[in-house]
Amino acid sequence: MSRPTGRVLTLLELLQSGGTRTVAELADRLGVDGRTVRRYVGQLVDLGVPVESVRGRYGGYRLAPGYRLPPLMLTDDEALAVLLGLVAGRRAEMTTAAETASAKIRRVLPRHLARRLDTLLETLAFTDRPDAFATPDAEILLTVADAVRHRRPVSIRYTDRDGRRSERTLHAYGIVAHAGRWYVTAHDDRVFRLDRIAAARTLPGSFDAPANPDPARRLLSAFATADHRHEVALRIHGTVEQIRARLPESVASVEAVDDGAVEAWRRVELRVERLDWLPAVLASLDRPFAVERPAELRDLVVALADRLTSCARHDLGSGR
Repeated sequence: MSRPTGRVLTLLELLQSGGTRTVAELADRLGVDGRTVRRYVGQLVDLGVPVESVRGRYGGYRLAPGYRLPPLMLTDDEALAVLLGLVAGRRAEMTTAAETASAKIRRVLPRHLARRLDTLLETLAFTDRPDAFATPDAEILLTVADAVRHRRPVSIRYTDRDGRRSERTLHAYGIVAHAGRWYVTAHDDRVFRLDRIAAARTLPGSFDAPANPDPARRLLSAFATADHRHEVALRIHGTVEQIRARLPESVASVEAVDDGAVEAWRRVELRVERLDWLPAVLASLDRPFAVERPAELRDLVVALADRLTSCARHDLGSGR
């Protein structure tokens, strides 16, 4: 659910509490301007909510007398989309509105669906502040979440990135939202995209989770060590924060080489399909670095340095 949608729900709740609410009061409560309040009111009217405009010095908006919001009738997919959006909103610091709306929606859901969604929310992890993401198939996501929560094997039909289809049995221990997609982390540090799962079925039995599961960190580590064309090894002098500013955890692994110092030589490893983007990234670090392998990357770094030197000399020679 987007931020404006959450505010429209909050506006409806304010109006349902009774009385006439001025535009200034609503704008203050919602954290928007008066024009935006009027637009939100228009959205409620379009949805069939009888919002009345009251003119005069103490005018504003109110609900038609006797109006009550009808029982909330959501399909599994709709309820899943709403609650996942609200969870993302809480992580993006839309705390009060998101938590209030989430609690109200949770109270009016059918008991069996509420239990399944509670199980899902217990298993979710995010790698960072969430961006917009596509809502996955509700039944598949809820089935996998139940398997994660109760440590049960799950059988899936899966299509990999090359279009190959297969049936697999997973010991899944986490569901992670990352960069607009949903992933399942499983034993042997395998990672599966949720939108590539065509069907999921819980199997009998149980399994033990890894000692330190942390699904989000394991997902990022899996990305950083994925099988790609080039294996790159670097040594960079700087802090972990300086290195991570250009080479995040989902791209590279970082290990200390020198102990003790805050700014120290650190070994950085990553796997990539292409090398051409790396020289500019390394230059942007503005830190001493050395390329251990591959030799092709060293040649690309030297070529970039030659181009920059040539450009600088051209500028000096032209009098600029």
